[in-house]
Amino acid sequence: MSRYALIAAVVAADTALLWLDGTGGWALSAYAVVAALTMAAMNRLPFVAFLMALALTVLTGGSLALLVCTGFQAGHRISARRDVVVTAGALSAYVCVLLLAVQRSPGAQEVWITLARVVMLTALPLLAGRYVAQEREHLRRERALIAEQERLRERLRIAHDMHDSLGHLLSLVSVQAAALQVGSLPLDQQRAVGALADTARAAAAELHEVVNALRSHDAPGLDNIDDLVAGSRAAGATVAIETSGEAVPLTDPKASHAAYRVVQEGLTNAVKHAPGTPITVSLDWQPDALLVSVANPAPRRPSSSVGGGSGLHGLTERVAAAGGLLQVHPGPREFRLVAMLPLVPALAEAAT
Repeated sequence: MSRYALIAAVVAADTALLWLDGTGGWALSAYAVVAALTMAAMNRLPFVAFLMALALTVLTGGSLALLVCTGFQAGHRISARRDVVVTAGALSAYVCVLLLAVQRSPGAQEVWITLARVVMLTALPLLAGRYVAQEREHLRRERALIAEQERLRERLRIAHDMHDSLGHLLSLVSVQAAALQVGSLPLDQQRAVGALADTARAAAAELHEVVNALRSHDAPGLDNIDDLVAGSRAAGATVAIETSGEAVPLTDPKASHAAYRVVQEGLTNAVKHAPGTPITVSLDWQPDALLVSVANPAPRRPSSSVGGGSGLHGLTERVAAAGGLLQVHPGPREFRLVAMLPLVPALAEAAT
């Protein structure tokens, strides 16, 4: 329903109720104008519109649809403590006025009816609006988190492609230049070929540094996992961290960075494929290895991309480069991503 259609429907409904109650003439026309202005101001001035709706309700005894719409919008737009104070103060004043109005006809039944009216027409719309606003904010943060992870994943893919293609070509140039250098060439040409080989090796070294910078992005590691989990919690995810064993620092930067990426990939997959489910990040310190796992209940509607894809493929290569192993366990009840990373750098060097 469009904005103008909603305004027309609310004004028509409340005006008809007042007309059936016996109100007519200029009073009915004036009410219709004020109700329309209140609805028009609801988006830009939600709390002012809510106060006007409360005032009209007290004066006319009607304005039911107007009160529900402005209450929902006010609850949806609450973002600061001042908004809560203004809304709570207005609602308290409204309750006091209604209770004073029924004081002349005492009776528990009349009081309970008044309180039920307050709950149905004001409290519930406010809470519903606040709930919808929180859900939208949760979805926005969740989409932002997934978009950030996809951006990082794409950057890693580009870095991997650059390393494979350009690195291979530069290596060929260096090898061919070295072959020419040992051949039967004049001295000046051998020097030129030697300079070419040195330039190719320097270009390959610079490419390696650039690719490492793209891959690492300041190389977040094991110490940054708490910040990663905090970011997921801020986005609305329920994440718990479990540790066991005696924690020791990972002296190999590759292993530390791989542990961070395992947790990052696990959180991303959990948020993307099983939103709203609890996530458990486990760090199990063994005598010679660190077991990193991210687990969450299996999604109700399994996705074909769960447990596969370029993200997990690249992560497998990263863990293997650190001398570790990565396993995916897509069980019927639980999806678990587990990585074993060696604590001794020599093990990683032997594996590569």
